[in-house]
Amino acid sequence: MEGFPVSVPIQVRFRDLDALGHVNNAVYLTYFEVARAAYFRRLKEDWLERGHFILARAEVDFKRPILLEDSVEVGVRVVRLGRSSFDMEYLLLANGEEAARGKTVQVWLEEGRPAPLPPAIRQRIEALEGRSLSL
Repeated sequence: MEGFPVSVPIQVRFRDLDALGHVNNAVYLTYFEVARAAYFRRLKEDWLERGHFILARAEVDFKRPILLEDSVEVGVRVVRLGRSSFDMEYLLLANGEEAARGKTVQVWLEEGRPAPLPPAIRQRIEALEGRSLSL
């Protein structure tokens, strides 16, 4: 998926559907989570010994419904690195058409408190994105 260094296929499950036969709006965030986890795996998770990320904010712009038989893919990228947080953007495609866009804010915690992003994580994100994101 162009512009997104990590993309993952999504298997739409019957349990994802609402009474109208569309993927429930809350499930879109689960699809974003699947892509976010794939992104973190690409960063190599040895840094988890020091701390971890929490999700601080999530937003979704719904463009079209997703149906059970749709072929779904989610792309994810980091668009901003802050002192202790960073923003990720998502593009959700269904049968090659834009179904939703989203954004999340992650915060790095050490000992239960926001802390500066470790340089190693910052470097790995910029390497995966292929560009500098530092302020």
